[in-house]
Amino acid sequence: TAEERDEDDEEEETQPRATPPPPAAAALGARTGRQYSSAGAGDAVAFGLTEDQVEFKAMADDFAANELMPFAAKWDEEKHFPIDVLRKAAGLGFGGIYCREQHGGTGLGRLDAAVIFEALAYGDISFTTYLTIHNMNAFIIDRFGSDELRREYLPRMTCMDLLSSYCLTEPNSGSDAASLSTTARRDGDDYVLNGAKAFISGGGVSDVYVVMARTGEAGPKGISCFLVEKGTPGLSFGKQEVKMGWNSQPTSTVSFDDMRVPASHRIGEEGVGFKIAMAGLDGGRINIATCSVGGARFALDAAREYTSTRKQFGRALAQFQNTQFKLADMATSLSASRLMVRRAASALDAKAPFATAEAAMAKRFATDTCYDVANCALQLHGGYGYLREYPIERVLRDLRVHSILEGTNEIMRVIIAREMDRGTV
Repeated sequence: TAEERDEDDEEEETQPRATPPPPAAAALGARTGRQYSSAGAGDAVAFGLTEDQVEFKAMADDFAANELMPFAAKWDEEKHFPIDVLRKAAGLGFGGIYCREQHGGTGLGRLDAAVIFEALAYGDISFTTYLTIHNMNAFIIDRFGSDELRREYLPRMTCMDLLSSYCLTEPNSGSDAASLSTTARRDGDDYVLNGAKAFISGGGVSDVYVVMARTGEAGPKGISCFLVEKGTPGLSFGKQEVKMGWNSQPTSTVSFDDMRVPASHRIGEEGVGFKIAMAGLDGGRINIATCSVGGARFALDAAREYTSTRKQFGRALAQFQNTQFKLADMATSLSASRLMVRRAASALDAKAPFATAEAAMAKRFATDTCYDVANCALQLHGGYGYLREYPIERVLRDLRVHSILEGTNEIMRVIIAREMDRGTV
């Protein structure tokens, strides 16, 4: 149990330690997180996790330790997209966590998902964030799609035979998403799409794309949502982007050139696409925040391990009060982030009127704060933290984008202020 691990930690910290040579990346994959764990000794008690949620966490922890952590550095270096491992995760029910069981989903809630995604992100942030995006797409189809679309696509999406991408952002409309210019013109039983989307995770590899396009007036009320299959004539992809992080998932532009989509592939009614997009993003913001928590937890554990074995001036770094204060602040920030994320997830599960504000606050706070935790962990590693041989620099690179995507943290502040004016905060 977590309690037993913490007791073991206290006993081990009283033992004298030799200063080892810098460990190789492979050794770190096996060591980090075993000796130290910042999962929270009273996690189930502190947030009232159910027995099922504790079991979900244990399953995800085991998957992360065996299927993700040993390979994450190699996937990052080789820019490998581990589709086979995504399908293994789907085999555990992680491909459609909050989709209804009748369509192949697991039928769980947002708090369940937050617990699962945090555990998976501890093993590999990039892998887990793609999985969260896929779950968001499955949710959109399950909640807003027709019975025909649900029957045709969800069973194959929840097992991840079909991979998916979310297409909202455009080259000229990022934070101002309602100004998107991709058009969908009705022509008989089809819509004809023209335009382009930018920074699309899974672009060029995913099998289906959830696309927001303009069918009517300017602004949010003129946007509709469509499901597009890879291979549709007129659908094309740009080059794979060279990125700072998230290297184990592909990213490209997605373009539409007189691409015809059957009207039956419209998700929801005309003009409600922006509402669908925002409903997806409320959950998406919680997901990206919980991935930040998972990454920061890994970083804290790595820093605790390193400072306990690294000696300077005749004693371990962890014995210096300055180091202890840093680690204490990091642990406090991590715990606060986790609590905010799970509070937001619970609000979304309850369909609370303040759920949008809670999601924005959790995303703003956790992504900024957890990046700072990882940055402090790198600083505690000194020069070694800057080397690829250690995983901290990868965690830092992967976390950096979280304050940008799913709505920048500046836009999160706009949302929070707006919700304050509405009286929901």
